[in-house]
Amino acid sequence: MHDIRFIREHPEAFDKGMARRGLSPVAADLLALDERRRQITTELQGLQTRRNAASKEIGAVKSKGGDAQALMDEVASIKAKMGELEQADRDAEAALAARLAELPNLPDEDVPDGPDESANVEVRRTGEPRRLNSARDHVDLGEGLGLMDFAAASKLSGARFVVLRGALARLERAIGQFMIDLHVDEHGYTEIAPPFMVRDEAVFGTGQLPKFAEDLFRTNTGHWLIPTAEVPLTNLAAGEILEQERLPLRFTALTPSFRSEAGSAGRDTRGMIRQHQFSKVELVSITTPEQSAAEHERMTECAETVLKRLGLAFRTIVLCTGDMGFSARKTYDIEVWLPGQGRYREISSCSNCGDFQARRMQGRFRPAGEKGTRFLHTLNGSGVAVGRALIAVMETYQRQDGAIEVPEVLRPYMGGLEILEAKG
Repeated sequence: MHDIRFIREHPEAFDKGMARRGLSPVAADLLALDERRRQITTELQGLQTRRNAASKEIGAVKSKGGDAQALMDEVASIKAKMGELEQADRDAEAALAARLAELPNLPDEDVPDGPDESANVEVRRTGEPRRLNSARDHVDLGEGLGLMDFAAASKLSGARFVVLRGALARLERAIGQFMIDLHVDEHGYTEIAPPFMVRDEAVFGTGQLPKFAEDLFRTNTGHWLIPTAEVPLTNLAAGEILEQERLPLRFTALTPSFRSEAGSAGRDTRGMIRQHQFSKVELVSITTPEQSAAEHERMTECAETVLKRLGLAFRTIVLCTGDMGFSARKTYDIEVWLPGQGRYREISSCSNCGDFQARRMQGRFRPAGEKGTRFLHTLNGSGVAVGRALIAVMETYQRQDGAIEVPEVLRPYMGGLEILEAKG
């Protein structure tokens, strides 16, 4: 959500930011809605003042034995008019709020301009990509071991689901446990076990509603299945006024995520790359405006550390204005090297949302020594997607015979198992 006061004072700057997002000028329309609302408010205030004055006059006239009927009629008329204006005021406020809620966050000044992913800018590369003459992808590897079953999943649930068995199921669980332990024990995040179903207000607060409802799954109780733990973790600050000395708050959770993938028809239909249900470790930071840029770099480094410890090659890129998510003002994507595909694929996205989500959630903090409050800044990132980490581990650590070595850092979580191989 945007600050209408900023738009009043800087309409050209606001339109410039929207133009960088590929949108037409909107400030004039927003200010017209705002002016209508303010006119109604002013008229209401005027009527309220007159009603109060007339009520006093009625008392004075009656105390002297005079006829106050005309004044009483006036007060009744004012009351009726105020009822109409109060409804008009609510309608005008709702119209402005609805329009503002549809607009994406303004990009940071240092975010590169561009229409799509072709304009993203690589920041750094880490590790040497493993290149194999006959690299198999994770589907061939998993099915070859008899531990990955898409046919069984299709029978149970349809397309974009998978059944993992035995040691491969344990390897996926090990990756998630390793990541959550790393972020809690070394990176200082507090582990949260949140609900997997949330209300409309929570999904609106993080920006998925109202514009992206088709990307979500809704239950028959009216709840939404979380598309990421970002939703419940960030909303822990909804409606709160936090003291500055408590900040930053850093939360992490290992949860399933549910996405309809409505806009991905025909894309990544093979394997586990893009599924309706997948596990992910989420990182969320809630902080002050002064800390958010540094917190963004820190969060990205935390996600990168996961891949370093797993011995996976990756690159970090900054997304251009045309490729950023709706709520983000700046985003780093981390792309892991997949030998089976011979290219980098996204495994983490770390975004600084500024005060955009906090305004939607009404999350504030009280600066030290001040009476007033300010909006929080919120950040979120994958730390990282468990399924895609599993794919990267399988393809990176594959052997010519189809077996898969277990990275050393995961062996304690695997009961000491060092190799996944087909059973005789």
